Amino acid sequence: MAVRMYHLAVDAHDISAQARFWAGVLDWKVLHEDGHEVVIGADEHALPGMCFLPVPESKTVKNRLHIDLAPDDRDAEVERILALGATRIDVGQGEDATWTTLADPEGNEFCVLRPKRSLTD
Repeated sequence: MAVRMYHLAVDAHDISAQARFWAGVLDWKVLHEDGHEVVIGADEHALPGMCFLPVPESKTVKNRLHIDLAPDDRDAEVERILALGATRIDVGQGEDATWTTLADPEGNEFCVLRPKRSLTD
């Protein structure tokens, strides 16, 4: 049986704002929006996408799953993403880390890595 990743589902208070933040980070577009969900992706037919779903509760602990981004220029991307509304956070990564840990506007952690050439680099 073949399977592939379809969406990364993200719980959020403000699904429109979160979707627009991540669309800006990933240079994706909003593909569908209603009161129950907002879907973003590179293109309607390019998998995977992200689907933002409304929830009443707030985030209370560190994420067990997070997104790693691999840019061409880590420092430039960190500054660009900070300008979109992210914040720097410390999760114990240390001074010599090869990644920068940020949080999206609702506090979800994600990392901006050094440039990568493969999934095992």
